[in-house]
Parts: sequence; C-alpha cells; structure tokens
Amino acid sequence: MKFSCFWVVCLFLVTGGLVAQENLLINIYNRETKSLNGSWKYIVDPYENGYYNYRYEPLENFENLWKLAFFTNAKPENKSDLVEYDFDKSDSILVPSDWNTQKEKLFYYEGTVWYKKSFDYLVKKKSNRVFVYFEASNYQTDVYLNGKKLGTHLGGFTPFNFEITSLLKEKHNFLIIKVDNKRKKEGVPTLNTDWWNYGGLTRDVKIVETSANFIQDYFIQLNQENNKKIKGTIKLNGQNLNSKKVQLSIPELGIKKEFVSNDIGEVSFEIESETIQYWSINNPKLYEVIIQSDEDKTIDQIGFRTIKTEGSKILLNEEEVFLKGISIHEESPIREGRGYSLKDAEQLLLWAKELGCNYVRLAHYPHNEHMVRLADKMGIMVWEENPVYWTISWENESTFLNAKNQLTELIQRDKNRASVIIWSMANETPATVARNSFLTRLAKHTRALDNTRLISAALEQSSVEGNSNIRTIDDPFAEVVDVLSFNQYIGWYEGLPEKCRSISWNIEHNKPVLISEFGAGAKKGYYGDKDTRWTEEFQENLYTETLNMIDGIEQLKGFSPWILVDFRSPRRVLPNIQDGWNRKGLISEDGQKKKAFFVLQNYYNNKAN
Repeated sequence: MKFSCFWVVCLFLVTGGLVAQENLLINIYNRETKSLNGSWKYIVDPYENGYYNYRYEPLENFENLWKLAFFTNAKPENKSDLVEYDFDKSDSILVPSDWNTQKEKLFYYEGTVWYKKSFDYLVKKKSNRVFVYFEASNYQTDVYLNGKKLGTHLGGFTPFNFEITSLLKEKHNFLIIKVDNKRKKEGVPTLNTDWWNYGGLTRDVKIVETSANFIQDYFIQLNQENNKKIKGTIKLNGQNLNSKKVQLSIPELGIKKEFVSNDIGEVSFEIESETIQYWSINNPKLYEVIIQSDEDKTIDQIGFRTIKTEGSKILLNEEEVFLKGISIHEESPIREGRGYSLKDAEQLLLWAKELGCNYVRLAHYPHNEHMVRLADKMGIMVWEENPVYWTISWENESTFLNAKNQLTELIQRDKNRASVIIWSMANETPATVARNSFLTRLAKHTRALDNTRLISAALEQSSVEGNSNIRTIDDPFAEVVDVLSFNQYIGWYEGLPEKCRSISWNIEHNKPVLISEFGAGAKKGYYGDKDTRWTEEFQENLYTETLNMIDGIEQLKGFSPWILVDFRSPRRVLPNIQDGWNRKGLISEDGQKKKAFFVLQNYYNNKAN
C-alpha cells in the first residue's frame, strides 16, 4: 500500500488560476458535528455581478470595490450608501438540495447562485480547531467566511473542507458560498451528459471541531496477500507530531495495539488475527474500529475482505462470485431532485435487494456516503465511478488534474468501505491516443493510492472486422483494467430485440467480463405488443433476449443493466413518453415496477452467487 499521496495538499491549475485543495477530513460520518443544513438565503446571479466588476475583473482584487462583492455581505452605512443586494431580504432555499426542483424558475438554470448562512459558534476548548465541511456542491464552489475567502473547489460529487479556526466568531458569523454549475468543455464531466445538471449545495454542510492535533486520516484493510493480517496507516494532523502515541483497538477481535508516530505524524502497522470473520454478501460483518491519540478519538465500522481476479474469475474471499447488479443514478425516490438523504439511499438499495442484486454500479459520478455505508451493512458490492464521461478534453492537463483530484477525493472518502470493490475510471470514452494516456495515468494513480480493489471502466463493444454479428472489445485500455466492462444496447439503439439471437461474442482477454449497461426505454403503464417501442412489453422482451444472448459470453461474471429507476435528462424530450425523463428504468420515477423488473428478478433468483 502507498498512502503518502493522501497527506499532500494538492495544487492544480484550473481555468482562471490556482486552486488550493486542503487535506480532506476522514470519517466525518461518525464525528460529532454542527449541522448548517436548513434554510439559507440565496441570490441568483447569472451575470456574476457579485463577483466581477464591469470589466469582468474579480472584485476580490479591488478593496475599494468590495461593497459590490456579494461575499462581503455589505450593508449601507448611511442613507446615501449604494449597496445593490441584500441577502437578508432575499428569498430562502433549503440545504441540502438542488435549486432546480425547489424553485420552478430555476428548473433549467445553469449559472451562479450565492448562498448565505448566518450562525453562532462557541468553541468547546480554546486550543481546538474548526473546519467547515461540504459533502458536495455542484460544480465550482467558492467559499467565504465573514468576508474572507477560504478557497475554491471543483467537482460536483466529492467532499471538501476548509479550516476556519482563525476567522470564527462566537456570534454573527456569515458563511457565503458562490456555486456555479455551468457546464464547461474543460470540465469533468464536460458539456454533454445524459443526466440532469442539478445545481447547488446538494449534500450536507457541517461544522467540524477537532483537537489541536487530531486523527486526520487512516486506511485500514485486510492484507490482500495474507487474509490473517490487518494492514494500515494512520495519519495525524497538527504540530510537533513526532513520537505521538496512537492506539488501535478492535475489541471484538481482541486487538489493542499502541504505536508511535514518525516525524510527519504517520503510523504504519500490520496485525495478525486468526479469528477474523470476513465481510461477504451473505455475512456483511463489520467491526467497530477505534483509533485514539492523546487528544483525539474516532470510531468507524469496517469490514475485512479480499477481492481479486484470477483469470476470468472474480474472487471475493477466495470464492468465485457472480455480480448480479443494477446501475443507479443519484436521484431521490422519495421526492424530486438530487438524492442525498439516508432514506433516499435506503429505498434505492432496498429495491436493488428486492431485484435480487448483490452488486450495484453507482453511475456516473460519486454518490453520497450513505450509499456505501448502507451497502457495507446490507452486503452489497459496489462499483464507484469518476465522472469522466463520453468525450472530455483529453489533452488538457488541467482537465486531467481535475479528474485526478475528484478520483482522489472519492478514494479518500470510501477507501475503508468493504462494499467498494471496483474503482471505475470512465464511461463510454473513445479509444484515442490522448484518451488512452489520460485513463492509464488515472489507473496508475488509483493503484498507488489503493491496491486493495479492482480497476475498471465502462468501455464500448465493436464488431469483428468482416462480420457484424460477431462482437468483441477492441480497446487498448482493456489491457490496463482488472475487470473488462462494456456497455451494449443491441435491440434498442441497434436493431430490435430479436437481433440479439444473431449476435455472438469473441472476447480474447483472459479477464472477468462485466456488461456495465444494457437496456431499453419504457413508460410505465404504456402497454402493447413486444414490437411497439416504449411499451413495457418491448422492454420486457429486450431483457429476455439480452439475457439469453449474454449467457453465451464465456468470461461473463456479472452485469448491471441500465437502470434501476427512471431519471431526469434534458436530452429526453419526446412528448407524452419521455417528457424530460430517461425511461430505461425498471421502476418509474414514482416507484412503480415495470414488467422487465420481474424478468431480471427471476433471472437473478435462479442464478447462483
């Protein structure tokens, strides 16, 4: 294992300058925090008048113009003073959530919205440190506390934090956030996607208080080469970190070990135990793991398992497993808009379990932490994905660094989750020289951060030269991945479902094969014969024909059809059928199961793990 990359403060180039990325706080899920969720004030600013002057120069650079800048929360000092905004007189909006489904006038809006939250905070101990932690905000987020800029974050689906110790007051703090969800060619993802671009503070915002020296991070997993040993690293944050005592306890295994940190506050260890119960889909065993220093203590729930490939097999704890999966978008099954709550995650994963799944693909970006925490408890294996989607700016180095940073933040957050077995680099990307280099660099970086999991990407299938009925995978990145995954839509975008009967597969790689997507659109309640597109019968027939076809793939070790629930997409505009929804779900947006749900459920119920 290599952990050093986790402790580095990253600096990377983005459009407009440098962005500082602070070290991510780990296991906020289990720490005591103060929630800043609830009602926030907001101002819609499509021309970004609150950030730029009329020459399109950042107001941050002109102290004499700061009253114009929304982040200062300025108030008129007298009756003649000109201030052209007022958060306190503006409308309110709920956090967490997206602005699109809360405010009808913002349904299609892409641009800047300013958020403001006022709060009081009394530090428990004078020497303590305080951070503001964002579970996610889409897409570019500039953060200010009491008129001072804390930093900028890029990416809509990963957590980030900033220290606020020196700026915090006991009374009348104001946190102002500039959130800009404009799609950008150089962004990750780029301009063109097939999901809704929900804007805003879409996940929880929290205040985290720590001791002066605290437990910053840790990576505790089973040694993949020796399943009797638990291996890991712990990292402290603070001053004078050399020779600090750090204790690791796993009471149920009778483990209680004390270590001493090195000069940069790191501890590495390997502990043997003969009595480990391994996490599995049938026995998702989690242990209480306690990490304690002289000043800090954190508790997590961690499962121990091995995952690897052997030829075309996927082995979970040395036993072959077939991944009975489904793809999922992060939309709420309870209300409209971006999913973020524990109840959202529970409903989605309960539907997956009802379907017969032991595995889910979280597409096409990192989902909220509830999903993987619940998957740990429910015995569901997870594919997590970086939002490198379709065609991005492969030759742009800042785009690569952006993708690398988002992937790093995902791995940092979820590296201790037993359920996570696959890190996916990308989805449906064209096999060019620049793209191959881009993805290979991401894969190398991922393996340096975490060598306990498998690497994949959703590739595309193609015909064997001279015979369109024989399909293969002709992609150089197939040599890099551990698991060969691809999307295919024979019978939907290519011919009708009966075409599946004429297709055979010639995949030469001696690797496990996953079909990461297949499917067809159907509107719930629209019935007809199996040849009428958009009917439940058409979708049902496509599932029947596709399952028969892919059963002929020798190396097939699982699949995750597209998709569990209908989801919003601006690309899907057919009146009375799509109406802004991608209809490939096995369940409608209002929770009704379509006929194809039961076809797949029957297949999974009769398929061994």
